[in-house]
Amino acid sequence: MQRATRRIATALTAIAGSLLLSLPLATTPAQAASHDPVVFVHGLSSDSSSWDDWIADFEADGYASSQLYAWSYDWTKSNVTTASQLSSYIQTVLSRTGASKVDLVVHSMGALNSRYYLKNLGGTSYVDDFVSVAGVNHGTSVASLCGWLYTSCKEMTTGSSFLTSLNSGDETPGSVSYAAYWSNCDSAIDPDSSALLSGATNVGVGCISHTDMNDDHGVYQQVRDFIA
Repeated sequence: MQRATRRIATALTAIAGSLLLSLPLATTPAQAASHDPVVFVHGLSSDSSSWDDWIADFEADGYASSQLYAWSYDWTKSNVTTASQLSSYIQTVLSRTGASKVDLVVHSMGALNSRYYLKNLGGTSYVDDFVSVAGVNHGTSVASLCGWLYTSCKEMTTGSSFLTSLNSGDETPGSVSYAAYWSNCDSAIDPDSSALLSGATNVGVGCISHTDMNDDHGVYQQVRDFIA
């Protein structure tokens, strides 16, 4: 009887081991949990679709679609208004994902409303990494062409009261990790150095156009590695 019992136990152990080996490894949830949700903020005269290529790249590199949030907003409005809306949106993302912080990846004018959120609306408590891609951080002379028409453009003009206030004191507040990627032939940002941030990891990417900066795969790889 004891010998039969041992045989049954051995057979059951072998079956259990076989079943365990046949089950998919639980690596995907672990990998997913290792990433903060990423919120993408577009710039002037754009929308969330400007991030389609990078979102596809992030998914190919292991991010779940439920971790990637490209946000659209009315770019004609004041960056102050947009920053308040961004604050609400990020809270929604945190609630939906259960995460405590997001990574914020922004392009062009998206840097202004996002940085206003960080500096003035408590955003540093909810953002782990901040990445400015061709961000108009210190303004651009080109904005004078539309400053008479849109509040957002007026705020983006070099020397505006909005930028003076935004860039006063610490440009990279809180414990957030900041990076700014900039091109030396960006015709939308004049001067090119306007894209740099004091206190950030500033990375020159060579000659890439303003609209291609958040489509470029080489820039994507650097951003991906920074927020990893």
